[in-house]
Amino acid sequence: MKNFLCFLLLGFAFFANAQQKITFTYDQKGNQTFRTLCLSGCSAKPAKNIDVPSEADLETFFPGDVISYYPNPVKEELYLKWKLIDDDKVTSITVYGINGQVLKTFSKTSTTDNLLISFQEYPVGVYILTLNYLKDEQKTIKIIKQ
Repeated sequence: MKNFLCFLLLGFAFFANAQQKITFTYDQKGNQTFRTLCLSGCSAKPAKNIDVPSEADLETFFPGDVISYYPNPVKEELYLKWKLIDDDKVTSITVYGINGQVLKTFSKTSTTDNLLISFQEYPVGVYILTLNYLKDEQKTIKIIKQ
């Protein structure tokens, strides 16, 4: 029984460490370009250098809009930026699946004007982001996950 428990503990430690054996390479726009499985001699830190996209890269609904996002379709992470106009702050951001299920809520957004949202754990499909403002206004964005 002791041998079985030791083997089980050793197996758990091995699989828990396996997450550090995959490294990713990203391009300048934050899209994953290469994934490497390291079996020996690799660094534990992934090579992830994401630069904030320029204003020209950000997409908006129309030229005068206050919400920008990049990229769409998204592969791993979505960069979302909004302008604070007349102290109407964004109080929360909610990510919905296409069936209306709440997938994630970001509630401490009133002190910032941007957010990086991870889409890695979501399957390919269409998602809806809702920005809730202090003055009870809502804006929605359709995001496509590749």
